Amino acid sequence: MQEARRALGLRLRELRTIAGLTGRQLAEAAAWPASKVSKVENGRQTPTDGDIHTWSQLTGAAAEAEALLASLHTLELQHAEWSRQLSAGLRPHQDEIADLDARTRLFRAFEPVVIPGILQTAEYARARFAQSITVFKVPNDIDEAVRVRVQRQEMLYRSDKRFHFVITEATLRYRLCSPEIMAAQLDRLVALSAMRNVRLGVIGFGTQYVVAPAHGFWLLDQERVMVETFSAELNLAQPQEIEFYGSIFEQLAAVASYGSAARAIITRALDDLAAEIESGV
Repeated sequence: MQEARRALGLRLRELRTIAGLTGRQLAEAAAWPASKVSKVENGRQTPTDGDIHTWSQLTGAAAEAEALLASLHTLELQHAEWSRQLSAGLRPHQDEIADLDARTRLFRAFEPVVIPGILQTAEYARARFAQSITVFKVPNDIDEAVRVRVQRQEMLYRSDKRFHFVITEATLRYRLCSPEIMAAQLDRLVALSAMRNVRLGVIGFGTQYVVAPAHGFWLLDQERVMVETFSAELNLAQPQEIEFYGSIFEQLAAVASYGSAARAIITRALDDLAAEIESGV
């Protein structure tokens, strides 16, 4: 993201230089603080749409405005803070994801910690959304968010879409909800693993990794990589990033178990949960 901001700043500096303006002259003409031009050009401050329009007009480069705005909006897309994305509640972000889903034909996802959203039961999803509400102090529209997430699962039954999920055995055992909710979630995974257009791989604890499971990510066709951090959602659209993450996914998928072997790993985790529930531990 910093490199993209710096590249935009360099292009803006180039336009100012071609126009024969100093940074101070441009700032005065735009009624900006004297330091703003330097901060933008050096990638220390992200310009707004208005800044781009003003810059292009004052440097006689109005024809460049559209391309500059495209660069800016790509930059904004790359790093979308959760506090901003969820400021209106959980439901709007789920709607945005649904729009992406409609355009995507091949979904590839690796998750080392959390069950992929489109595979979640309603109660597991509720537990995950509850954490978001607590952490980000956003409006509580959890019922609507759960409803939209469950509706998304209708895609799993569409013949024009394909899904390849890879999860770790740890994902099956992390305590992110009550044992009862997790047991129902694991039972759901067993059923989903038998679907024709869903490929579910599980990397067992005894597996030798080629690539460490550093973090989860989603690949949407050959168009986008989505990575979630604690503070933001990263959207990567550069061809080299897509190719890189595609290679990482293939290496993780290559060591995963599928079919009956994957179901055996899930069933072991489910049996352990059932024994715990029965014992009341």
